[in-house]
Amino acid sequence: MALRKRAFGLAIGLFWGLIILLGTWFLLLRGSPGEVFSKASSFYIGYSYTWGGAVIGFIYGFVTGFIAGVFIAWLYEIFCKMLYKNKPAD
Repeated sequence: MALRKRAFGLAIGLFWGLIILLGTWFLLLRGSPGEVFSKASSFYIGYSYTWGGAVIGFIYGFVTGFIAGVFIAWLYEIFCKMLYKNKPAD
């Protein structure tokens, strides 16, 4: 069974973007940046511990998640072809 690369990329991208967005909003409401999100600005240029920075983080998270999702789906297809080359589908 093949994964659809774009669909899987969109799902992972949306998931990762929402994690960054909602995580930043939660920490803003709580009042502390947290260790992980305070270091995210070193990976995502323009991301900051602000309401607007959360939106920028969502965009970065979506793009990087999409790329990772497409890559994972591509690897999945390669491994399936290698492992189940001559076996009938279940």
